[in-house]
Amino acid sequence: MATGTKERNLIAVIGDEDSVTGLLLGGIGHIDSKQKPNFLVVDAKTPLDKIEESFSEFVKRKDIAIILITQQVADMIRTMIDDHDQAFPTVLEIPSKDHPYDPSKVCPSNFYFVGFRQVIRFDTLYLQDSVLKRVQRLFGDS
Repeated sequence: MATGTKERNLIAVIGDEDSVTGLLLGGIGHIDSKQKPNFLVVDAKTPLDKIEESFSEFVKRKDIAIILITQQVADMIRTMIDDHDQAFPTVLEIPSKDHPYDPSKVCPSNFYFVGFRQVIRFDTLYLQDSVLKRVQRLFGDS
């Protein structure tokens, strides 16, 4: 296991009410000692600043390994998503009930596979090639 990943044991989620509620019912909800949750429900009234602030907080937290974000919300902060170049926390865009997943919107360089023994299958060779190149740049060719 990579250094510094042992304490990363939470999944954070940013998305619409249905997506977040489903994941919370699945058991990912957590409130830390500073009363900070690992989730944000986004609706039409949620200001963009709040979404950006929550994403930044989740990226900085040392206990979060994965950030799940609905693709519709990710589109709102696309620059921040695309600028995130660290392996941890890994950012994964997910579909929501009302908005189907569009793989063309996802930046292939945001996929990381660190410490996984199984290969996750992708539909395109382009995506697989980009993932390999990104991992090689992060950790060297050896």
